[in-house]
Amino acid sequence: MTPDAPAPRVLIADDQTLIRTGFRLILTARGIEVAGEAADGAQAVAAVRELRPDVVLMDIRMPVMDGLEATRRILAEAPGCRVLMLTTFDLDRYVYTALSLGAAGFLLKDVTPEHLAAAVRLVGTGDALLAPQITRRLVERYAAEADRTGTALPADLAALTPREREVLTLMGRGLSNTELAAELTLSEATVKSHVARIFAKLGLRDRAQAVVIAYETGLVRPGAR
Repeated sequence: MTPDAPAPRVLIADDQTLIRTGFRLILTARGIEVAGEAADGAQAVAAVRELRPDVVLMDIRMPVMDGLEATRRILAEAPGCRVLMLTTFDLDRYVYTALSLGAAGFLLKDVTPEHLAAAVRLVGTGDALLAPQITRRLVERYAAEADRTGTALPADLAALTPREREVLTLMGRGLSNTELAAELTLSEATVKSHVARIFAKLGLRDRAQAVVIAYETGLVRPGAR
């Protein structure tokens, strides 16, 4: 996000009042507007309809409606909204499902104030928040299980050119656009064009879903470097 770009408006959805209050204080102190709060998933869906936030901080486990179903509904109704999942531990099978649904990333609830604000600003630009090592372990653990249970994202890789398949494979291994450009000896602008075409052809929202697809289709195998 450029220095002149407006900070995203945020909705905080968590059933713990102390978490909501703490996150609100952290974000507002750093110039990020908190548009509202929700204590369960149903409230979160209603609040997004009313307030139109740019980013939702979404707890996974909440009463009435959990964060997964709330995320599903929000992204269906407001595809421009970005959802960051909140979880207490990194290898959470529900985080994997959320990434498959189109969540832009996830944060541990013990996140530092600086990381929280930076993450909100990052996904507010349309990017995905992926800590490569954690995301890799998460996807490796649950991708095969999702495929067996029929919850994997559908993808027709035949629509991709050989170069696009190569780019998707490297994205699945956690490479950034800068790293992709260096690896493939391409300009970053060319890499961004490849990434955009991959998203369009496969119907992906962002890099988080691309990582999931790369594992679920076998382009990247667990343990591959």
